[in-house]
Amino acid sequence: MKQIKIVFLDANTLGTDVSLSPISSLGEYKSYESTTADLVIERIKGYDVVITNKVYLGPKEIDSAPDLKLICVAATGTNNVDMDYAKQKGIPVKNVIDYSTESVVQVTFMHILNLVGKAHYFDEYVKNGEYALSGCFTNAIVPFYELRGKRLGIIGMGHIGSRVAEVASVFGMQIAYYPTSGIAHCDKYPAYDLNKLLGDSDIVTIHAPLNERTKDLIKYEQLSRMKKEGYIVNMGRGGIINEEDLIKALNDDVIAGAAIDVFTREPYSAEHPYFKIADKGKLQLSPHIGWASREARETLINKIAENIKSVL
Repeated sequence: MKQIKIVFLDANTLGTDVSLSPISSLGEYKSYESTTADLVIERIKGYDVVITNKVYLGPKEIDSAPDLKLICVAATGTNNVDMDYAKQKGIPVKNVIDYSTESVVQVTFMHILNLVGKAHYFDEYVKNGEYALSGCFTNAIVPFYELRGKRLGIIGMGHIGSRVAEVASVFGMQIAYYPTSGIAHCDKYPAYDLNKLLGDSDIVTIHAPLNERTKDLIKYEQLSRMKKEGYIVNMGRGGIINEEDLIKALNDDVIAGAAIDVFTREPYSAEHPYFKIADKGKLQLSPHIGWASREARETLINKIAENIKSVL
């Protein structure tokens, strides 16, 4: 029986500390660390299964691979595949869902705790020698507040948003949410309109997809409705918060700080507006790592293997 041929176009997106053997053991396997657009056609020709995380597969690419029987997306979002054309050609596209919830939640609270606890300031205060010269065992100059009793406003109460709410409740936070679909589907917490959510919340976290309802959802006007001591965290998608407006709001002291894990363009360029931040301690950035704990990546690999086996 002929072995199925599998190619992974951008395997380096899953790191080198996890094994790809659940996938590679399924057939004749080839992987590339990354693949530029001009190399896609050459690299997928003759393969039954193409795995891609961020490499685009459109009509031209799909037509160039007559043996193609399955496209596996090594992520939840499928915007890097022309889904309509794949369906027209009878080629199933399998993505992976619910593999990174705990990872995203953990990174969300990493950012929240660092922002609220002023981790950047205190770390630098000790490391730069100020603490050694201070003559005092502590530092009560820069205040931070407790999460208990504060309101967390969640934009997007899906699977991840709901889990964030559960963890926040352990801290004793009050929870409210804004349903980006326009339908309040969660009865456990109150649903607010966006303006009320922003105005009443001490911290706002975003866990929504990017679509016509959420693109540029948070601009300068919306940020201006937040408390001056408020923080916003984007763990959803770049483009939900207008990046230019966020920097202006931070530099104008409209809000106290922000943490961003996702960007409109990834990776972003050297001319990105986030380089214009006046006080670096007010802006925390991470390179789209919310999904990427080791456990999440191992689960992702196993689920890709299951998708291949389920079809072929």
